[in-house]
Amino acid sequence: MKEPLIRIIKRQQPPLLNKILIRVIAIVLALVVDAVFIYGVTGLNPLAVYGVMFKGTFANAMRFSWALRDLVTLLAIGVALAPAFKMKFWNIGAEGQVLIGGLATAIVMVNCGNSLPTPILLIVMCIASVVAGGIWGLVPAIFKARFNTNETLFTLMMNYVAISLVSAATNIMRGQASSLGKLNMATKAGWFPKLWGQTYNINILVVAILAVVMFLYLKYTKHGYEIAVVGESENTARYAGINVTKVRIRTMIISGAICGLTGFLIVGGRDQTISTSTAGGNGFTAIIVAWLAKFNTAYMALIAFLLTFLSKGAAEIASTYALNDFASDIISGIILFFILGSEFFINYTLVFRKSRKEAAK
Repeated sequence: MKEPLIRIIKRQQPPLLNKILIRVIAIVLALVVDAVFIYGVTGLNPLAVYGVMFKGTFANAMRFSWALRDLVTLLAIGVALAPAFKMKFWNIGAEGQVLIGGLATAIVMVNCGNSLPTPILLIVMCIASVVAGGIWGLVPAIFKARFNTNETLFTLMMNYVAISLVSAATNIMRGQASSLGKLNMATKAGWFPKLWGQTYNINILVVAILAVVMFLYLKYTKHGYEIAVVGESENTARYAGINVTKVRIRTMIISGAICGLTGFLIVGGRDQTISTSTAGGNGFTAIIVAWLAKFNTAYMALIAFLLTFLSKGAAEIASTYALNDFASDIISGIILFFILGSEFFINYTLVFRKSRKEAAK
């Protein structure tokens, strides 16, 4: 049988230096391709465009703080997805879990804002969001355990249920007003207190702690070990005496609860309102964050920063040069495409068929 021209072979675990080198090469190639696109389509100087992209995040301290504000939302959801994905339970429902957590937070804010002191109110809001998100994560886990349903489709469909519930609830809460607006605008009941001048700085602190705790949980605890074993092989886990159903349900409760907590951070600490766009698509973007980082929360922070940087940069390019949003998004998309593609060359290598002369040697 004739040997194929190209074979794809899985690499052994490559050294860290090789991984870094491959990713750097990918980014350099992406910038070259972007430069060709920018000059060919817009006639602009690529270096000037890159400078504008850089200003989107680093122009001043305020813009950098806004980037951190958006980064921690993305990172929090990535942290939430990490244990489920490591277990190979494909939780695509983070968007809905965040929305449900945010909705629970908003309902407590509206109904208890005038009757509870601020510290107690914030605690109740937090508990409500965590419980709501945990339940939203528990449901697909139970169906998977009982009926062996497809968790990808199940969690995806629950996003639309969550969107419908939030839409209905916001229509009720706004009453005759044209829009819901800021919750408890007059009293600011349920709003996070300012830390270092901004309410969302509490979000940054909480998510930083959460990322460290999740790293330790997955790497050094018995539960983390069980998650890893179940993800490698359910049969091996059962042979080792691990209750796969229990691990799956427990892990999805944790995943959903952290997403719900993210909803609490968004509503109480960032937006002070709730809508169907509260999660902002971060539930899907965080899948890229968790996957590229191989569920390591330290790497997640770097990847989340990169994606936030690209998003802010694309918006700045569109604003500065009056470009169509699609053109600026293509610039970011090319970079992201090359970064994602680099993962293939980290994990696999291409082997070409030897010529007859080489084979004879």
